Amino acid sequence: PDVAIVVPCFNEAARMHPVRYRMVANDPRVSLIFVDDASTDRTAVLLDEFVSTHERASMISLESNGGKGEAVRAGLVRAIGGGVSWVGYLDADLSTPPEEMLRLVDVATTSEHLEVVMGARVAMLGRHITRSPLRHYPGRVFATGASLVLNKAVYDTQCGAKLFRVGEALRSATSTPFRSRWAFDVELLGRLDRSGVPPSGFWEEPLLAWADVAPSRRSVWASVRAACDLPGIRRDLRAWGRK
Repeated sequence: PDVAIVVPCFNEAARMHPVRYRMVANDPRVSLIFVDDASTDRTAVLLDEFVSTHERASMISLESNGGKGEAVRAGLVRAIGGGVSWVGYLDADLSTPPEEMLRLVDVATTSEHLEVVMGARVAMLGRHITRSPLRHYPGRVFATGASLVLNKAVYDTQCGAKLFRVGEALRSATSTPFRSRWAFDVELLGRLDRSGVPPSGFWEEPLLAWADVAPSRRSVWASVRAACDLPGIRRDLRAWGRK
């Protein structure tokens, strides 16, 4: 496989349906790396069952819960060391459908100049983007703040479907832990920018389909916590730029 996709998992047993990953796992271009972030439910059991029957799937079990950002980083570091050309991550609940993630793989692997390919949840005619108002409007406010931190007009930093070309910029960007459990995407994009990825190397691809899975209240609270992390991320990125 030339693409490795990381799936961070924490207590996903109630809403995770491993059978839905078969489309991705059966694509010969792709390997899956599940990262169990010290779940306390049956997540590890479900993942172990899936991995045991799919040759290109593997699992990392973290000893303590470090949050989604560190689970993603652990998976990316493992994937980068595997000799693939592209790595990425996908939310465990598959709010981004498997076929859409594979479409992002198509975009990434057929491009000669792109370094980052990001799914974007843009509600337009002909698209099937199902997002609750409680998630959408705080998300737009957060996106504005994230764009200011990054100094880039990014529509959607928080969509859990992204791909990155493996190179020195990505190795540098994933070399140290993230500050934020909730806004690590912003940190990663900022580090890549400051590690030499040019503006033309970033690409947002509007998704054809996306469905809100997480409870709305949880999503709002996560947005608040992510927003609170932005000032610290901005300071860290300024220091990162001086490395």
